[in-house]
Amino acid sequence: MSQQIEKNEYPKASNSLVVGGLLSYIGGVFLLMSFASPYWIESYKESFSSFKNMGLWEYCFKEFTYPYYQFPRTFNGCHNIFSHEYYVIREYLLPGWLMAVQTFVTIAFIDTFAALIIMACEVCRYPLKLVLRYEWFLTTTSFVLVAASSIFLFFGVLIFGVNAYRRDWLMYPKFNVISWSFAFAVVAMFFLGLAALILYKDARTAYERRRESKNLVQQMQMHETASIPSSHSRGMHGYI
Repeated sequence: MSQQIEKNEYPKASNSLVVGGLLSYIGGVFLLMSFASPYWIESYKESFSSFKNMGLWEYCFKEFTYPYYQFPRTFNGCHNIFSHEYYVIREYLLPGWLMAVQTFVTIAFIDTFAALIIMACEVCRYPLKLVLRYEWFLTTTSFVLVAASSIFLFFGVLIFGVNAYRRDWLMYPKFNVISWSFAFAVVAMFFLGLAALILYKDARTAYERRRESKNLVQQMQMHETASIPSSHSRGMHGYI
């Protein structure tokens, strides 16, 4: 029983860290669904358009014919944007601005789940010595990663929203509408932004606690150093 009590004497994770981690997890779930799903933009069903829907990594067509391809060929079904099926029209499907969106969202995806791993270690207190010694640094790192994810997502959804209805991209843009995958990216951006604010406050609090502890240790060491010569001199005075 005593061993169990000793194991639980270490300070637990703060409520701010737990809340920030929970918000980051919710944002990460929305980001994952947005990242993997092919519904950033889709066509109205009533339009009977040959373009059906697309995501960051996938396009879906039904009897689509690219007018500038010299050979008569139709594209059907859903395929990855880097598949052999779309090799001949990849330059059309993947303009520079969409590559920028892919880059921003991918970086946000990596940063978010890297931060979730760090916060999970902090909450679980594993490895214990490392977490207790560098908790302020780990929390600060989590804040930076989550804040960066929110910023990168902001640029990603902004670029996509501005360019989604360009006439030099998908044909008949008036028949298309931004869909739920894009909306999930926006929701993830807000959750991660809120989590970053909470983690920032927790990181500042952890840093202040570390600085106070460091100052207290220095004061104790100075006090011990000052008390040793005085006791030694008293002993010498007795001999004289």
